[in-house]
Order: sequence, then C-alpha cells, then structure tokens
Amino acid sequence: MNKKLFRISNRGILYLFNFLFGITFICAVTFPNLIVGDNLTTGAGTTIVTTMFLIFVVTIVVAIIVYPKIRHIAWRIFVQHQLLTASLLMGVVMAWQLLFIICVHPAIGFDVGAIHLGLIEPQNSQLQAYFSINPNNLPLLLILHGVAQLLHSTSWLAMDLVTMIVVDLSALLNIISIRIIDRQKTALGIYIHAIWLSIFPMIIVPYTDTWVLPLVSCYMFCYFSLRFGHLRFRSAYFVAFLLGLSIAGAYFMKPSAIIPVIAIILIEILYWIQNHTIKLFTFRQLTIQRINHGIDRILTFRMMIPMIVLLTLGGAYFGGNYYLNNQNYVVVNRQRAIPAIHFMSMGVSGEGGYNAHDALIMAELPTKEARVAYSRNMLVSRMKKMGVLGYGKFLLKKQRNNTADGTFAWVKEGHFINDGVTHPAHRGFAGSLRQFVYLYGTHIGDFRFLAQFWWVIWLGMIFFSWRNRQMVVQLFRLAIIGGMLFLLMFEGGRSRYLIQFLPIFLLMATLVAEESYRLLGGLFKVGFARRQNKA
Repeated sequence: MNKKLFRISNRGILYLFNFLFGITFICAVTFPNLIVGDNLTTGAGTTIVTTMFLIFVVTIVVAIIVYPKIRHIAWRIFVQHQLLTASLLMGVVMAWQLLFIICVHPAIGFDVGAIHLGLIEPQNSQLQAYFSINPNNLPLLLILHGVAQLLHSTSWLAMDLVTMIVVDLSALLNIISIRIIDRQKTALGIYIHAIWLSIFPMIIVPYTDTWVLPLVSCYMFCYFSLRFGHLRFRSAYFVAFLLGLSIAGAYFMKPSAIIPVIAIILIEILYWIQNHTIKLFTFRQLTIQRINHGIDRILTFRMMIPMIVLLTLGGAYFGGNYYLNNQNYVVVNRQRAIPAIHFMSMGVSGEGGYNAHDALIMAELPTKEARVAYSRNMLVSRMKKMGVLGYGKFLLKKQRNNTADGTFAWVKEGHFINDGVTHPAHRGFAGSLRQFVYLYGTHIGDFRFLAQFWWVIWLGMIFFSWRNRQMVVQLFRLAIIGGMLFLLMFEGGRSRYLIQFLPIFLLMATLVAEESYRLLGGLFKVGFARRQNKA
C-alpha cells in the first residue's frame, strides 16, 4: 500500500510539473522578446547587436561541429580544464557586474523607491502610511538602514553594490550545494550561474526579490549538507541552527520564499513512506565504530537535528516579530495592513497582477474587517463573472504572464527607473550601457532578446529531463510546482515574482542539463535517421 501511494504521488508530481512547465516552456519560446528586427508587440525591436550575437553563436556552433581541431580546443578549454575556465569566467562576470553598477545605478521607483526614501526621511507621513499598509517591506527597510549606517551612505550606488554582493552570495551557496550533491557538476553549475549573472540587471534593484535569494540558497545549502554532506555532530548542529535561521529570514523577507521548505517536508515524508524508515538526515561518513553509544546515539542525533531547526526557527520567528512590533525607526499602524485575501482578489483581475484601483480602496477603507470584506466580495464576484471555463482560460494566460518573460518583467513596473530620464543620453560608455536597460533605450530590444534566449535554454535544460525521477530532482519539481501554484492563486501577472525561486531553477538546471542534452541529441538522431530512410 505504501509503495503504491509512493508511485502514485511520484508520478503525480512529474505529470503536474510537466503540464505547468510545458506551458511555461512553450510560452517562453513564442514570447515576443525573441522577435528579431522590428517588434510591433513590444515596440522595441532588436538592432545590429542581436544580429552579430546570432552570427557569432551560429559560427561557433558550426565551427565546433565541422572542424575537429576547433572542437578539440573547445573540449580542452571548457571540458578538460572546466573548473579553471568556469572560475575565470565567473571572475570576469563579477568584474562586469561591478562595472555595470558603477555606470548604471539610477533611482528606482515603485516599492523600491519607498524603501529608499525610508533611509532618508523615515518621519515622512506618506512613508509611514505606506509601511502601515505594506508592513511586509519593513524588514528590508530596517536591514538597509543598518547597511546605510555601516557604509555611511544612503546612495543608490551603495545600495546597488550591496545588492550585487547579496545576489553573488546566493550564487556561491548554490554552487556549494551542487558540489555537495554531485561534485562532478560543479563546473557546469559555475557556467550556468555565470551566464545568469551576466544578464541579470536586477542587481541595481535593492528589493526583496533579490535580497531573499541568499536566504533561499542558504536553507537549501543547509538541507543538502544535512541530507548528503559529510558532517560531524558539532558541524551538523551548527548547520541545523543555520537552517532554522535562514528559513525564518526568508519568511520575513518574502513569506512565499519558504515554499521550497514545504516541498522539502513533503518529499521527505513521501520517501519515508516508501522506505518505512526515517532517512531524513543520513551522514555517509558516520560509522558504527565512531559512535560511543551505538544505535541509541544515532537515534538521539536524528531527533536533535529537527529539534534544533524547530527551536531556532521558532525563536527567530518570535524574536523577529517582537523586534518589528517594537522598532521605532518608522511609525507603523499595523491595523492598516493589507489582508492576504486582497492579493488573491487582485490575482483574478486583469492579467492577474497589480490592480491600482484595489490598492487605492485598501488605503481608503478604515478597518481590517472592511478591507477583508471588500476583497472577499471582489474575489467571489470576479470568479463568478469568469465562470469555470473562463477561469481555466484565465489561469492559462496567467501562467504565461507569470513565467514566460525571461527579463523577469524588467522596466514593466510603474516608474521602474525613476531618475527623470526616459531617453538616456549616448554620452560615453555609461550612456551606451543605459541604452540596454532604460525603457526607451535604443538597445532595450537587444537586452530582451538576449535574456529571453537564455531563459529558453535554461527552461529547456529543465523541461527535457522528464526521465529523471531522483529524489533531489523530484524535490525541485515539487518546489517549482508550489511556486507556480502560489503565483496562480495570488498576485502575479509578471515574471518578476519568479526571482525568489531562481535558486531552485538554477540548481535543477545544473543537475539535469546533461540528461536533457542526451535526450535532445537522441531525438535529433532518430529524426535525422528517419528522414534518411524516407529519402
């Protein structure tokens, strides 16, 4: 019975993932960012930059296929000495990030602008009203306030540089996790992370989307260390403490970022059902000879790890709440906070994203009860209006809106770049860089194409690995399913909300990329052979 339940659940994860991810992959491939030349959909076409990029890629691929010497050189550089090459590439990318931030560090609008204003004018009455309505952004404000005091600067340049460090720390933790799971794929992980970081301009947006990344990467690293690592007792206790702390931190920074934690719990329960034995924390390096008290000590150890995690998580949660409720940096009226059902109501309006009218009503209604009642009524009304079939069509479109855009909705928020410049000047190298990231820059279409091109490859590495049903891969699938379902239920409408789950995408892509490559290669060979036979 248990094994049957395991097989059904395991297949259910795979089928649901393939359905949701298949929609994402198809929509990403057909997304208008990939249009070369004039783009009537986005209004910003590509230029000679994209053309040269495509010529370069095609030339390299053809040269490697046709010329054995070039193939051998490429093999020696990128395979035989892959760890050295990957590390050098990552160093170049980090230098590029630094150069990019020095040249491009504009004021950012929407919620990010409010947080930055809080570093300068915490007594501003409008700012206090904002954080009363949106207390979820208060933890980041207090962290950035501490950073500003440490650096003696509240400039956008300073905040962006720290954000770069935060994002790169996430990448480092991901790479260490890959090394723990499969040491041979470490270099591949560095390659994938380096490409991602090279076209990820969100490092100039100091917001919860980027600041939650190292926390997600940290609790995944801690879990893999405990699950697959070579840890001694004291090290395991410290990692368990860090696991609880990072989960709590992720929750305060962005509550939905702990969805992978729920996936970890569910997948562990599922595999426990299959094996009939608790294997939540297995340490391959530990042997019976090293344990003074035999099996009793092992069981005690296995009980201690989750206990430390829970105690740390509980302590951090209550301690964090106490600090937020008693901080005096910004005066906050928590009775004005927006209820969770408001985000569900917005999630079924328009394209499933932000609704300015609903947000205005939330600010006007005086009581929590009135805000909850309004949001509930709007949610029911909108769903009744769509009907079952209409709601199904809406969810398909929303899945596309939530996940297909490889730029992660760059410059799609209101007043995204808020420095008063919509058409950046062409002066100097910095001016040229701004053309790629400003809304009306001459090369914004090129950036969108490059980001979308990589996003399609990235998704393909994940999607074509359906034969892999290893525990870790199933864990990643379940985490991605959870993230996608959350965005379908709540406010979404743009792929910026996927950023919080990027560590899962990056880890999974690294672990299954070779398998996807072999599958696609096999399909290509079969198709080519069939054509030859018909000819």
